[in-house]
Amino acid sequence: MPVAETHSMTALGLMSGTSMDGMDVGVVETDGESVVRTGAGMTVPYPDKLARELFQLLEKPERAADDGLTDLEQAVTDAHCDAVIGFLQATGIKPADIDVIGFHGQTVLHRPERRFTRQLGLGQRMADRLRLPVVNRFRHADVAAGGEGAPFVPVFHQALAAGLSKPLAILNLGGVGNVTYLSGNGVSAFDTGPAGALIDDTMRRRFGRSFDEGGAVAARGTVNRELVDAFLADPFFTRPPPKSLDRNTFHRWGKPLENLSPEDAVATATAFTLESVAAALNYMPESPNRWLVTGGGRRNDTLLRALGRRLGVNVAGVETVGWNGDFMEAHAFGYLAVRHLRGLPLSFPETTGVPRPMPGGVSYKPR
Repeated sequence: MPVAETHSMTALGLMSGTSMDGMDVGVVETDGESVVRTGAGMTVPYPDKLARELFQLLEKPERAADDGLTDLEQAVTDAHCDAVIGFLQATGIKPADIDVIGFHGQTVLHRPERRFTRQLGLGQRMADRLRLPVVNRFRHADVAAGGEGAPFVPVFHQALAAGLSKPLAILNLGGVGNVTYLSGNGVSAFDTGPAGALIDDTMRRRFGRSFDEGGAVAARGTVNRELVDAFLADPFFTRPPPKSLDRNTFHRWGKPLENLSPEDAVATATAFTLESVAAALNYMPESPNRWLVTGGGRRNDTLLRALGRRLGVNVAGVETVGWNGDFMEAHAFGYLAVRHLRGLPLSFPETTGVPRPMPGGVSYKPR
């Protein structure tokens, strides 16, 4: 049942994105409209065996659509529970001080055109184990109503950026890229294209490393412009927003990259991300006067410098305005959990293409 009160609540948000580099935990105090305070955060890696199983699942999307995945979903839930326990112990926050947990779960397949999305995570199991209220299944109502089911963070971005000059773009470079465009007329948002996923997958295959630290490998390579031009011919880039992507939507581009040298392959994958972001300008009424970047990709110095040159404006990490880019999405799902409790909408026609502002999420109380 929605909570009528408008007082501030303390929420824990849990997020593991499409890059699957770990589980983020963050605490936020909010009334579900204004962001009162974002607090501590912590990233906990998935156990090695579980991480391997999740990556193997991504290679067989039909399993994510058709299999129960009972053991895997329990393992994902338990790993997130362990992350919460470790976070509370490390920060000294008492469980009694937490009003609700926003548990996004691990996305393993996202097909909004089929009205299907799947995030592994059992809300009742978490509520029972942690003895705290839990909200999860944030995206399902949106997708069922015909929305894209993503991105969901823009309403949080809008609250955070209330005092900043507009027009402003907030770019999230996780496994998939997405942008929130804020102007005097409100908020719009959409996925831009591949971000870290394609670069990381190329690094794993060619270098046996999980990511390109600082963009150092890309900086040594030469971009194959023919491949970039072919990539930009994908119909996704001429499709007007709102629009969203599965992590592996552009996975097929890994194959032509195999024909390049390792350094050139990473440089070209990085250029795919760069040009995806630049293409987003086609769907913005005005060019933003600033781009603030969150997600792991903000640490890719090569990419951020190239974005600044390509976009012709200041491009910098969200830390320049006092936000924490490591835990922004975790904080956001804590914020969204409070909005759920208050019966406020989580997604909007301008962000996911849903027909009307939509509530979302499912609540669980400890049994």
